[in-house]
Amino acid sequence: MSTQALPLWLDISVSLLVLAGAAIAFMGSLGLLRLKSYFERVHAPAIIATMACWCIMHATLLYFSVTGDGLAWHALLIALFVAVTVPVTNIFLMRAALFRARRMGESVPPNLSRTSSDDTRDA
Repeated sequence: MSTQALPLWLDISVSLLVLAGAAIAFMGSLGLLRLKSYFERVHAPAIIATMACWCIMHATLLYFSVTGDGLAWHALLIALFVAVTVPVTNIFLMRAALFRARRMGESVPPNLSRTSSDDTRDA
């Protein structure tokens, strides 16, 4: 890498994106501390992993694409992989926690989906 100065627009754009990602990660971390139950707390890491990751990815993509030899595909591929795996992992963790809480007789959040028995009563 050469020691030449980067354009001002690149410095500002990358800095703002990295700061935005760090701020989102910090707010998600505060959510882990403040929220009471697991069912509330599980959303904070998902926000960190998606929104903050995308901000950092855009900063990385912009910086390395401008200073490197072309488009920095590695950053985009990492962010896409995170965006696909985080929701799936969250769904599995939530289902396991609901199953465990129901088996232990603990109170769980209400079911928001409609079942077939609800449809027959409404008709």
